Amino acid sequence: MEIKTLSLTNGKQTTQASLTAYLQTPTPKAPVQAFPALIFVPGGSMTHIPEEESEKTALTFAALGYLVFILRYSFVGEATPLYPAPLLDLAQAVSLVHHHEDSWHLNGKVAVMGFSAGGQVVALYNDYWQSTWLGEESGLTEAERHFDAAVLGYPVIDLDLGFPDEATLTKWTDDPAKYNASHHVNQANRPTFTWATVTDPLITVQNSLNYVQALQRENISQEIHLFDGGPHAMDVATDLVGPTVEPHKPHVHHWVTLADEWLTQTLSL
Repeated sequence: MEIKTLSLTNGKQTTQASLTAYLQTPTPKAPVQAFPALIFVPGGSMTHIPEEESEKTALTFAALGYLVFILRYSFVGEATPLYPAPLLDLAQAVSLVHHHEDSWHLNGKVAVMGFSAGGQVVALYNDYWQSTWLGEESGLTEAERHFDAAVLGYPVIDLDLGFPDEATLTKWTDDPAKYNASHHVNQANRPTFTWATVTDPLITVQNSLNYVQALQRENISQEIHLFDGGPHAMDVATDLVGPTVEPHKPHVHHWVTLADEWLTQTLSL
C-alpha cells in the first residue's frame, strides 16, 4: 500500500484542504484488478479531524477492497464563514479521484462517507452536487462532481437541532437555511446508507430521521440502521476506534458489514 497526500488547491480556489490516498496495487493473480473509491470525510466539529481514528477507519474499508481516501477539509477559521468551503473541497476530491482513475487502478465507482460534522458535509454534497451554484463555484463539470453512493454515520443534518450552538453556527454559515441538509434533498440525490445510535447525546438521532424522511419523499434508494445503544462517535466500533469502554461496540460494529454489503449491491461490484 502506498500512502500519499495531495493538496486540493487549484486555479479556482486556495484551500488548506488535502486528500490522503491509501493506494492499492492489484497483484497479477488477484481476482480484483480495479477498486471502487471511498472518500471518507471524518467528524471533528469543523475544527479538526481525529487523524489516528480516521486512518483506522480507512484501513478497515481498505481491507474490504476499497481504495480509500481521507478528506482533510477546510476548518473554522480557514474560511469566513466556513461554508461552502468544505463542499468545494469535497467536489475537488471527487474530481481528483476521477482524473486518476487509470493510474490509481479505480473501477469508476465513487462513494463518499461522512461521520458527525463530516456527515453533514456529505449530506449537503449529496443535495447540491448537481447544482448550478456548486458547479460555478468549484469550476468543475457535472461529470467531474459525480459520485455513486453516500454513507452517513451519526450525521449532523439540520442546524436547528441543538448542534452546533448559536455562537459556533455563526462561524459555520451566515445562511443557515441553505445548509439544513434535509431541506434540500431532491431527485439528484444518490443512493444513501445511514446509521446512528438512538442514545447519541451530542447529535440527536432526529438528524438522521429528518434526512431519511426527506430521501423517502423523493423516492431516493436508501437503507437505514438505528442501533438501540451507544454514545456519539462510535466510528467503526472496535477496541481500536471509538469510546474505550463501551458494551454496545460488538453489536454496533455490524454497521460496517451492512454498509459493505449495501455498497457492493449499490455499486454493482
